[in-house]
Amino acid sequence: MIIKPIEWTGTSVKLIDQTKIPYEYTTVEINTYKEMATAIKDMIVRGAPAIGVAGAFGVALGARETTDLKKLKEIGEYLKATRPTAVNLMWAVDKQINYAAGLITGITPDKLIENAVNILNDDIDRCKRIGDHGATIVPKGATILTHCNAGALATAGYGTALGVVRSAYANDPTVQVFADETRPRQQGAKLTAWELVNEGIPVTLITDGMCGYFMKKGMIDLVVVGADRIAANGDAANKIGTYTVAIAAKAHNIPFYVAAPHSTIDMSLESGDLIEIEERDREEVTHINGKLICPEGVNVINPGFDVTPAEYITGIITETGIHKPSELVLAV
Repeated sequence: MIIKPIEWTGTSVKLIDQTKIPYEYTTVEINTYKEMATAIKDMIVRGAPAIGVAGAFGVALGARETTDLKKLKEIGEYLKATRPTAVNLMWAVDKQINYAAGLITGITPDKLIENAVNILNDDIDRCKRIGDHGATIVPKGATILTHCNAGALATAGYGTALGVVRSAYANDPTVQVFADETRPRQQGAKLTAWELVNEGIPVTLITDGMCGYFMKKGMIDLVVVGADRIAANGDAANKIGTYTVAIAAKAHNIPFYVAAPHSTIDMSLESGDLIEIEERDREEVTHINGKLICPEGVNVINPGFDVTPAEYITGIITETGIHKPSELVLAV
């Protein structure tokens, strides 16, 4: 199966509904920027690069309602407000707005749609290059641990962390994956496992608290995760629980890599302390598939992301190569 999370149909944007996987594979049609904003907020489309592409299409759909640049900028801000942590959304929306501002012959929906398609195709190309660079650091027969979903579903296609897996597996079919389930939304269990099973790449599902156990037993060779925003010093925000994995990897001398395109690197932020962390609905923690799993009224805090300090990161795999966190200033 070729996974296309986001497609332009010629009249609308088609999204894979990621809230339904693995129970069913369905798509939704998006015709307005407000529908796109809802799809991003409700995580029908999710993953930093993917919501960036979705945001670009959202601006293009907004141009169907207005071609006034000031109003398009307001639409852009509306889209950016849906998910505050992932910088790719801001990057792609601003890219569209800047493109619109530079159109000498006038803003049209068709031109912005064409540019959004270019952003989509560019993301796939970037991910394939990330995969190829990352494959060079994967030992033969390696077991790769990953956290959350940074696969085709989280991008325009192919993936960042799973892009590394795909490229490594293409070179060496003895490569395998351990996937954390990734509470509270279980993206590892629902999405990463689904992608890999469908592609025939060996995957073992473990709970989030098991990584240290398998690291100590020598069953994990390296960790590769994605990111939603990387600060100038190399600190990286990713799905909640990533920091814990990084600490365990450090304790067991296991390489820990972050795979992300340059659009995820936010050079305006000096460190990860400045990354805004999205707080999500308490029911993501208290319920699974709509069923209450804890006492009514219990207090819940639900940050969607945590920040892994650069000192725990072996390297950052981008479309231009593998960089030490301290070298990002030179790489970008």
